[in-house]
Amino acid sequence: MTTPLPEAGSPRVTPLLTTRTPALVLADGGLPPRVRAVTDADLPELHRLDQEVFQEDAYPYFVLRQFYDLYRDDLLVVDDAGTLRGYVLAGIASDPARCWILGLAIEHGWRHRGLGRLLMTASLRGLRLRGVQEVWLTVEPANSAALDLYLSLGFSPVDRRADYFGAERDRVLMLLPLAGQPKPAPA
Repeated sequence: MTTPLPEAGSPRVTPLLTTRTPALVLADGGLPPRVRAVTDADLPELHRLDQEVFQEDAYPYFVLRQFYDLYRDDLLVVDDAGTLRGYVLAGIASDPARCWILGLAIEHGWRHRGLGRLLMTASLRGLRLRGVQEVWLTVEPANSAALDLYLSLGFSPVDRRADYFGAERDRVLMLLPLAGQPKPAPA
């Protein structure tokens, strides 16, 4: 069964610059996790997280290593006292005005706490500051939580691609134009 694509102009879509990150709720009352750039020392933990979230679709360690070498400025993690709870990976194309979100992962027990929005907002802010004009991504059509997140950030569905990642592995192609949006002030 296919999930219908939401309309780009639906009331769920909120312009990126007016979206507020929800407060992170911690059960133990401890310090909230923080978003930071990945480090070389994070790679084993990043691999663990990627394997937990994506299982058979996880990147091999050597690919994560190469992504780190290529895109370390655009590989952000959520650090919870040394344990990674999520990451976002953006890759700027050969045309520096275009970027792809190559991965967004949140540890299963940490979902629905605003971490995906926190990571995406931080990533998009950095991309906008560097002059990226459009951000692309693909998402599994049945992943309604991810679709809702991306729509709320201003992404619009552009196309549904059958067999995008192989037989019966369809994806929704989404686009967020950043051109014309004001650049945020540096943090």
